[in-house]
Amino acid sequence: MTRFVLKRLIYALVALFVASSATFFIIHSVPGNPIEAMTEKLPESLRRQTFERYGFDRPLLEQYGLFWKRLLTEGDLGESLRYRGRSVGDILARYAPVSGVLGLTSILWGAGLGVALGVVAALHRGKALDYAVMLLAILGVSVPNFVLASLFQYFLAVRLGWFPVTGWGGFAHVVLPALALSFYSTAQYARFMRASCLDVLSQDYILAARARGMSRFHLVRRHVLRNAVLPIVTLLGPQIALMFGGAFVVERLFSVPGLGFYFVSSVGDRDYTLIMGQTVFLSALYILSILAVDLLYGFLDPRIRFARDGGAS
Repeated sequence: MTRFVLKRLIYALVALFVASSATFFIIHSVPGNPIEAMTEKLPESLRRQTFERYGFDRPLLEQYGLFWKRLLTEGDLGESLRYRGRSVGDILARYAPVSGVLGLTSILWGAGLGVALGVVAALHRGKALDYAVMLLAILGVSVPNFVLASLFQYFLAVRLGWFPVTGWGGFAHVVLPALALSFYSTAQYARFMRASCLDVLSQDYILAARARGMSRFHLVRRHVLRNAVLPIVTLLGPQIALMFGGAFVVERLFSVPGLGFYFVSSVGDRDYTLIMGQTVFLSALYILSILAVDLLYGFLDPRIRFARDGGAS
């Protein structure tokens, strides 16, 4: 297991380096310079000072080297070009936790409800409950989350007054955006869990347990859930990172001060340093979540852990 973790960590560092480097050269390959538009009305001396301050007066490879030098030696992601006087690290530290709370809540709700619905659908295969769950899954995949967010705002907030329409504060402000974000993941988990449960239920050891008179509750708790949940764990890794960068529309609709707004605006503003900072942050989060999923597989299924210890991986 130690060897497996070390190898995965090395792969993670290489992947982070490649993703960050690719992003750096891609954004700098776009014609033009964001500093030129920002300083076109300034005197030449001030323009030159601004170029020197952000390092745009240096060759591209030197800028690339300085980026990694600051990051590795000082942990500095630089200063935002759009938001003067604010470092990228401060922006991430302030707004990433907000997106994290919203994303984690939606993931927990989506996974919990999706797994439960998938089990129910599998146990009632071909019946009304099964069709109802699959219909919900189709709607969850088909309807965009910003449409659901608007419907929740109108019916649950405006008409019924159960929750705040917009804003960020207590738990009441988390409910509606988290519900809108969790609907898609609920549909995904329900579909995957149903298929996985049906596969497990067809195994010989399940038939043997039924023949011994084991109740449905104990059968599901002891045998079905543990073996059927493995494919579901695979979905968790990518969703953790996607919730930070993929929830910007919902965050805007509910006026949530999260990272999604900066994720989109930095591209439009060509804020190189903010783009790079978010790329490093999201890439690291994505890679670490995948690593955590791999380790979780070993705890859920010892056969996987033993295979890794004794195998080439």
